[in-house]
Amino acid sequence: MSKFGVIVLDGFGVGAMDDVPQVRPNDVGSNTALNIIKAEPNIDIPNLERLGLINAIGVERGRHIFSPDANWGTALLKHHGADSYLGHQEIMGTNPPMPLLQPFNEVIDQVEKQVKEDGFAVKRYGDPGLEILVVNNCATVADNLEADPGQVYNVTATLDKMSFTEITKLGESVRKVVKVSRVIAFGGSDVTIDNILDARHIKKKYVGISAPESGVYKKNYHVVHLGYGINPKVQLASILIRHGIDVALIGKASDIVRGDTDRRFPGVDSNYLFDRFMDQVKEINNGLIFMNIQETDLAGHSEDTDHYASILEIVNRRLPEAEQYFTGDDILIVMADHGDDPTIGHAQHTREKVPLLIYKENVHYKYVGERESLSDVGATGAEFFGVEMPQNGTSFLNRITGGVDIS
Repeated sequence: MSKFGVIVLDGFGVGAMDDVPQVRPNDVGSNTALNIIKAEPNIDIPNLERLGLINAIGVERGRHIFSPDANWGTALLKHHGADSYLGHQEIMGTNPPMPLLQPFNEVIDQVEKQVKEDGFAVKRYGDPGLEILVVNNCATVADNLEADPGQVYNVTATLDKMSFTEITKLGESVRKVVKVSRVIAFGGSDVTIDNILDARHIKKKYVGISAPESGVYKKNYHVVHLGYGINPKVQLASILIRHGIDVALIGKASDIVRGDTDRRFPGVDSNYLFDRFMDQVKEINNGLIFMNIQETDLAGHSEDTDHYASILEIVNRRLPEAEQYFTGDDILIVMADHGDDPTIGHAQHTREKVPLLIYKENVHYKYVGERESLSDVGATGAEFFGVEMPQNGTSFLNRITGGVDIS
């Protein structure tokens, strides 16, 4: 009976991927962790550093130095771009196919046809070329204006008029005919279709609904993320659940990782999420406890190094509390899903490799290498529990339990 814990510090990269000059030139020079330390030299994160953060960065700076005791490595992104949803699918063992970047109005005809065929009433709203779809007079289908342009479509609905089952069905109808990275279907209560339409914005050739302005987040918010080429059945969470192994999903992970588990704990506040993590660590004897810390990513988007540092200090303070419950064969991994460098000069994610910081009781000096994919974490979890491998990934369990001694 063993625990496998994963803490994803959202947007906490340790250096630009080699392909960045070709595929994301605006990310050249990005190194979220190092640039925060440069901007905030008094940041106090000794526990993250003990686990090998500076080793993963590869550069010492002032009192922030390499740890001789750490079990650590790094992992490259296999998914295109730098995306939280795709990053988590990759961690769970999926190799996401290359999606298209496409304004919604380029596919509105196909979506309208499919949605009608699936039994929904549809009308268009807006000027030709910048239209959205209004469905059953209580939901919209349009561009997502927060993600990279053309990457995501949103289904925004009122739960007062449409059940979440129907919202999900509508999202799946859209998903059938589009090849963008994600379709996000969500809704909230005490919201009208007029509230939703009043939150419509146009950004060049993209038109969509501002979810915060619409009010859907305020009460009874429900969401499902539907990815392109994503099969949850061959991901670690679903595999473990089929074998009767507990899976807890905490923070944003509860929204974006699929699987038939009741142990879902959404939220954003980092201390609240660590409290839920501790509850599950104490309660689960044999299972996966998987948490996303989102406030790091939000600080990156805000280009606020001081706030980013303060969230890292919260994580740093809470880590020893978690470590004491990972004993014997248990393993705890602290990692990221991409970068979000607040110093790079833009407010988007940055395409960076990520740290792998590994805690295992009485095990030190193990180097797991630079992994080819985030999926290697999912594959390691599968080998740890003795279940079949996910779709993608190579386990590094033997490098922890047998390992490469770097002492």
